[in-house]
Amino acid sequence: MSTLCRSTATEATEPGPGGRGFSSALCGGGGRVAGLDGLRTVAVVLVIVYHVLPDPLPGGSVGVDVFFTISGFVITRLLVAEYARTGRIGLWSFYRRRWLRLMPALLVMCAVTAVLAVAFAVPMFRDVWVAVALTAGSAVNLVRAGEPGAYSGLTAPFGHTWSLGVEEQFYLAWPLLLLVLLRRGRARVVLCWVAVLCVLPVIWRTVLWDPAAAHRIYNGPDTRADQLLVGALLALVLARLRADDPRLVVLRRWAGRLCWPALALLALIVWQIPITGPSGWNPLWYTAGFLAAAVLSACVVAALELCPRSWPSRLLSLAVPAWVGRNLSYGMYLWHYPLIRLLSDFGVRGGRLLFAGLTVTLLAALASYALIERPLLRRGRVRARRPEPAVVAAA
Repeated sequence: MSTLCRSTATEATEPGPGGRGFSSALCGGGGRVAGLDGLRTVAVVLVIVYHVLPDPLPGGSVGVDVFFTISGFVITRLLVAEYARTGRIGLWSFYRRRWLRLMPALLVMCAVTAVLAVAFAVPMFRDVWVAVALTAGSAVNLVRAGEPGAYSGLTAPFGHTWSLGVEEQFYLAWPLLLLVLLRRGRARVVLCWVAVLCVLPVIWRTVLWDPAAAHRIYNGPDTRADQLLVGALLALVLARLRADDPRLVVLRRWAGRLCWPALALLALIVWQIPITGPSGWNPLWYTAGFLAAAVLSACVVAALELCPRSWPSRLLSLAVPAWVGRNLSYGMYLWHYPLIRLLSDFGVRGGRLLFAGLTVTLLAALASYALIERPLLRRGRVRARRPEPAVVAAA
């Protein structure tokens, strides 16, 4: 979104019956930010490289933290825009869109992997049927959270879908909670409550902390909620500030100033700080570190949203990374782990594994996008133009 869009669209559009202090969401809720799509590409590539070569990038899993913050931001921006425009949130429509966006591609990935399990007798596929059931039920993160020692083979080869479980559980609860907040409080009250919710998981992680609870903290939807909620809080702040609000000018200035330091600190985490495995079970990271990563990610997201002419925004908005992030990042995340594990079981190692893994992952993501995701998205857009009877109205 450009600065001009934020200025003109906000002034030209009157808030709907549910505006109640979030009228700026009417501009911000409809368009994509190319820089955010480019950031998705960077995050998914980091995760893939980390899964192939963890030693050079011990903190590469922070790409998932970035994804969480982006998801909280984007989803909340859409929800608050709908509420500001109509005074209601179409819950059935929201859940249906999320299901169409996430589950068909996920189920196809599970089915193809199950076929591979029948075709190839490799160690990774021994418990594939249990793993398929857990993945389809978005329960991989819950199972992993209950394993105090090394992860069992119960969720292989879908261990990476723990993060999808966290997001899907957030998507289930957050629209309902946000609706309650929007209906019962003014904008400032809503912002205060969401800010409090961002801090609660830190307190809860501190209470839980023990090396034996590392998996519980890393995989729990409650213990990772602050990373999604920080993105949600940013979306609400931007929806609160009108184009003529001097605080928006201050926020834009500081977002531009903090973007490079935030990127540098995230890069330092990727390069130097182990996060997973016993060597990464640092009490500071497993209590406050997740929130710190979310705040750094939110600084970058704010700069990409508010400063489209800045260098980070220009670089991440380049056509190739933006297109890949917009259309292929989800498919790349889905397919990379089982494919890389399969190649590894066939004896591919090191740099060859990274090159081959990236190649087959891109091909699988392209097929997923062309054959599954894009047709369903088009169908969803057509359905979205029709009146939705199942909505929850604002008071």
